[in-house]
Amino acid sequence: MKFRLSYRKKILLYFSVVIALFTAGIILFEQKQIRHERTKSLENILNDNADFIHRYMEGQNIVFPDSTLMSYLPDNLRLTIIDKTGTVVYDNFLDKKMMANHIDRPEIQKAIVLGNGSNIRMSDSNHIRYLYYAKSYDGGYFIRVALPYEMEVRAFLNSKNSFIYFIILFFIVCAVMMFYFADKFSKSIKELKEFAVNLKNERPTKTAFEFPDDEIGEISAEIVENYNLLKENRKKLALEREKLIQHFQFSEEGIAIFSEERKKIYANSHFLQFLNVIADKPVLEDEYLFSDPDFEEIVAFLDSTGRTGNVFSTRIEKSGKKFNVRVIIFEDKNFEIYISDITKAEKRRLLKQEMTNNIAHELRTPVTSIRGYLETILSLDPKDIGRQQAFINRAYVQTIRLSELIQDISMLTKIEEAADRFVKEPVYIKALLDELESDLTKIFHEKNIIFNVDVADSVVIYGNRTLLYSIFRNLVENSIAYAGESIEIMLQCYMETDDAVYFEFHDNGAGVEEKHLVKIFERFYRVNEGRTRDTGGSGLGLSIVKNAVLFHKGNIVAKNRPGGGLLFLITFPKTSPC
Repeated sequence: MKFRLSYRKKILLYFSVVIALFTAGIILFEQKQIRHERTKSLENILNDNADFIHRYMEGQNIVFPDSTLMSYLPDNLRLTIIDKTGTVVYDNFLDKKMMANHIDRPEIQKAIVLGNGSNIRMSDSNHIRYLYYAKSYDGGYFIRVALPYEMEVRAFLNSKNSFIYFIILFFIVCAVMMFYFADKFSKSIKELKEFAVNLKNERPTKTAFEFPDDEIGEISAEIVENYNLLKENRKKLALEREKLIQHFQFSEEGIAIFSEERKKIYANSHFLQFLNVIADKPVLEDEYLFSDPDFEEIVAFLDSTGRTGNVFSTRIEKSGKKFNVRVIIFEDKNFEIYISDITKAEKRRLLKQEMTNNIAHELRTPVTSIRGYLETILSLDPKDIGRQQAFINRAYVQTIRLSELIQDISMLTKIEEAADRFVKEPVYIKALLDELESDLTKIFHEKNIIFNVDVADSVVIYGNRTLLYSIFRNLVENSIAYAGESIEIMLQCYMETDDAVYFEFHDNGAGVEEKHLVKIFERFYRVNEGRTRDTGGSGLGLSIVKNAVLFHKGNIVAKNRPGGGLLFLITFPKTSPC
C-alpha cells in the first residue's frame, strides 16, 4: 500500500523544512560573520606580536629571538623568521634545516607585494591548521607568526552560543504556531476530503458541515452548496432525460441523434426498422444511411456550409411505403434525424380527399334538384296548385334523400374517427332482428318480399346495439334496393363456437358481376350508377356495414350464390356463450 501523508502533516512537514532551512541559513551566516570577525581579530593580534618581536630584536640587537622574548609570547604562538630568499632562519617549533624554502607560501607572497599577508592552511611540517601572518621588515627578512586556527576560533564561538539558543527558541515558537494554524487550516480540507470520499464510495453525506470562520471555510461551504445544487439539477436532468428516452422508445417514428462526426449517440428501434425498409440490403448499423443513395439530399444538407437554416425535410418512397425524413442540426453541431412512416396518413388523406369530392358530388344532385323544383314553383302561376304540389312532392323526396345521405356520412365519420363514443353491451341478436322486421314490414308488403330469420333467442354479441342494427338494416335495404321485388331474404346464424358467432345473409336476386365484388364496400361505389340514382341510394350503406363490422373486430365477405343472389358471410367474436 502506498504511503500517503495527510494534508495537515504535509503542511507541518513542508513548513518545518522551510523554517529549519531558514534557521540553518541564519546560523551559518552568523557563524561565517563571526569567523570572519575572529580571523580579523587574530590577524590584528598576530600583527601586534610581529611588531613586538621586531622591536625587541632591534632593541636588543639580536638576530634570533631569545628565551626572554619567547616568555612574553603565547605558548601556542608559532614564530618563523624567513630571509628575503625564502630560507627559514628560525622556527620555534621545528628544526629550520628540515623546513623547505618558504618563498612560495601565500602569506609570504602577499607580504612581498603588500608588506603583510595572511593565509589559513594546513602546515606541511606538523600538519596543524594555522592562521599564518607574515610581515616584511626593513632588515631584509620576514617575521611570520601563526596560531592554530580551529582552536582559537572554536573557543571564540563557544563564547557566542547565546545566539544559537535564541535561534532554536525561534524555531520552536514557529513550529508551535505552524502546528496551530495547520490544524485550523486543514479542518476544512479534512471535511472536504470526507465529503469527496463519501461521494466516491456512494455513501450518504452529511447534511451539515462545520467549517472554520475564514476564507477557506467560506470556499469549502460554497463548494458543498454548489455540489448540492448540481446534484439536484442532475436529478432533474436525469428525470427529464428518462422522460425523453421513454418518449423516443414508445414513439412510432424513427428517431436517431448523431454527433458532429456522424457517430450514433442514440437511436430507437423504429429508426433501424425504417432504415432497413428504405435500404436495398439488410442494415445493422444506423450510420449506414450516410452512404445510402436514398439519403443523399440529407447528406448534402449536412455537408453544405452556406445553409440558411438548421432544418431540412424530404420524402422517400420505397417498397410501397412513403417516409417523411427530417434533419435538425443543433448548436453544438450534433443533429437529429427523424423518419416517419406516412403511408397510412397519405392513404387517409387521399381517402378523405376522395370522400370530400364524392360527398360534394352526391350532395350536388339533390341540392340542384331541390333548387330547380323551387325555382319552377316560384315561376308557376299561383293558381296552378296541382303543378305546385307535384314539384313540392319531388322536392320533398330529394330532401329525404339529402337527409339520409347526411345521416350516413355522419355515421361513417363517427365510426372511423370517434369509435370510443359507441358504448358496448351484450346485445341479443334475435330481438334486434325482430325490431328490424317490424320497422320494415310496410316495405316488405309493398314489394312482396319474404324476410326469413333463423337465429336462436340466446345468440348474444358484445357490441354496440345501434351499429349492429345498422349492419343488418343496411344489408336488408341493399337487397330491397338492388335485388328487385318478390324476392326472399334470409338471415341465419349457421354456426357458433366458444369464440365467435357466424352469420349468413343472402337474397335470391340477380347478384352482381364478379368484378364488382371486391369494390362494393367502398364509399359511394355503385354497380349501376343510373339504377342507383333511381333508387335513391347514397352509396354508403355497405361501407357503413364494413366499418361497423370492423368496429366489432369482426369480418365480412361478399360473393354470389350458386343459385343466384348476393351472399354475405359475417363473423363476430363473442365474449360469452351464446
